[in-house]
Amino acid sequence: MTEQRGRGKRQGGADGGMKELGRAIRYLGRYKGVAGIAYGSMVIGTLSLLAIPQLIQNIIDAITSGYVANQVLALPQLAQGLAATAMGKTLQQIQTDADTALGALFGALAAIVLFSIARALFSFLRGYFSEKLSQNLAYDFRNELYEKIQRLSFSYHDRNQTGQLMIRATDDVEKLRMFVGQGLAMILESLIMLAATLLILALSNWQLTLVVLPTLPVALILFMGFGAISQPLFSELQKRLSALNTVLQENLAGIKLVRAFVREPEEQQRFEGAVDSHLQQALKVAKIFSFLFPVVFLIANLGQAAVLYFGGQQIVYGTLTVGEWQKFSLYLMYVFFPLGMLGMIISLMAQAAASAKRMFDILDAKNEVVNKPGAIEMPSITGRVTFENVDFRYFNSGDPVLSQVSCTAEPGQTIALLGATGSGKTTIINLLPRFYDVTGGRVLIDGHDVRDVTIESLRRQIGLVLQETTLFTGTIRDNIAFGRPDATQEEVEAAAKAAAAHDFIMEFPQGYDTPVGERGSTLSGGQKQRVAIARALLLNPHILILDDSTSSVDVTTEFHIQQALDRLMKDRTSFVIAQRISTVVNADQILVLDRGRIVASGKHEDLLESSEIYAEIYSSQLVEDTVLEADDAAVLAADGEVA
Repeated sequence: MTEQRGRGKRQGGADGGMKELGRAIRYLGRYKGVAGIAYGSMVIGTLSLLAIPQLIQNIIDAITSGYVANQVLALPQLAQGLAATAMGKTLQQIQTDADTALGALFGALAAIVLFSIARALFSFLRGYFSEKLSQNLAYDFRNELYEKIQRLSFSYHDRNQTGQLMIRATDDVEKLRMFVGQGLAMILESLIMLAATLLILALSNWQLTLVVLPTLPVALILFMGFGAISQPLFSELQKRLSALNTVLQENLAGIKLVRAFVREPEEQQRFEGAVDSHLQQALKVAKIFSFLFPVVFLIANLGQAAVLYFGGQQIVYGTLTVGEWQKFSLYLMYVFFPLGMLGMIISLMAQAAASAKRMFDILDAKNEVVNKPGAIEMPSITGRVTFENVDFRYFNSGDPVLSQVSCTAEPGQTIALLGATGSGKTTIINLLPRFYDVTGGRVLIDGHDVRDVTIESLRRQIGLVLQETTLFTGTIRDNIAFGRPDATQEEVEAAAKAAAAHDFIMEFPQGYDTPVGERGSTLSGGQKQRVAIARALLLNPHILILDDSTSSVDVTTEFHIQQALDRLMKDRTSFVIAQRISTVVNADQILVLDRGRIVASGKHEDLLESSEIYAEIYSSQLVEDTVLEADDAAVLAADGEVA
């Protein structure tokens, strides 16, 4: 809770994610060459654009002077001299204006064409390399997020929903990519265009430039205010999108259950609620920006109106030519164009800042189970496992799940864990491969504290079959060889035979190349469990953990699996969680747990006499088995009568 409160405080900090956004931008240093081409092309393209108004002024001035010169030369000789004197020119200068007008016109047009071609070329380079740069950064972000999520402690996944993690690796990364690919370039382009245009305007006509300047700080303050308001709104929008994705992910994962319980209307209502929440937040953001852009354009139009008034006065009094006015008007557009782009920039920046905050929350998350400094490689083990006064609490808070657990498993022994739901059986086996770390005491393997060895070398020597079977999209062979992709076909088949899986696999037309479908949807529960057992056995582990691994199979299949496991567990230290005592009566040691404590231990015969809890479990299961056998006999008798 302390960590969560701290994280909430950081999220609500004054930086609003800008610190994390700056950290994301520093990733550009990995691609200096690509970034140099992208932003260099942007600078050259922008400067090419800045040359166009000056060339247009040259065209207008050439046309105007050529037209006036031809009109003067068309007058009588005496009138020509008077007109030239009135214009402050000689007849020779007027004749030169008439002769060079077309040449100046064509020269300016040629220059415009060349600058336009250059801008088009550099715009292409900017667009391509900006996209390449942003895609490379997205590639890095997604890989780093995936690697971090893969290595985060199980306690982190216990506290965070899968849908939220998926959104951060997809939509949040896309928001950052869009800002780096477009927003950052737009910021630089706007700054260059605004600074260069104001300098040119000041050098051209400083009086009119002073008329424009007051609009700039007003627009800037407006955008800064909107940025501060919109960033938390975008952060909330991403949270609601995560909630929406979580509902969708859960519904798709449990689609069979939803239909079996006829919960489609309720789930549709739940999804509509998440969609409506996201829509309301999106409309709130849209309302802000719908107000922003008209205000910006109003400021721009007011500034333009002021320039029109004062510029018109200068034209009337002859201090400003039509060509100069046209040039000033075009450059004025270059002033207001960056202001218009600020709206999009603020939007992209606010979204990117919120997404960067969420992304780095994962990348900076503390991993509670890590290799300690100086951790050694676990040598090949014999399989002696010792729990010394082990205590455990989830998230280091709340009531203890395990308390003062002590036991020893000698190499090759089979240890059975028995107890009611919530007694701590699964927690004990989760401590062996360091899915969680103890909060007190020690777990030793061959005398090595599991916290003193590297996680990878520890887990390579432990085979695990979880109660909830997980198969990956691919073939049956791919899933069996998941831990050893380089295993030969003979080794894969040997593991499958040991797990009583070979026969049903060969019944498929494609055999071991049969696709298992998403989450193993093409296999039955018992078939999936046997594939999972084969997957663990292929590793040839020194320690074998079976978490109720025969719970989803019928009695016949369980018998075959148990026979195979009995042979395979002979030379391995095995920890078995089972609901039925019949599967563990031959264990070397049975641990009876109650509320996180070992309340009895020993062999089956001893526990029947010494442990009231064990005797009660055994008796209740005997009654249950008798009822099941009677039911089976009744079904068989009914079938015989029907026949």
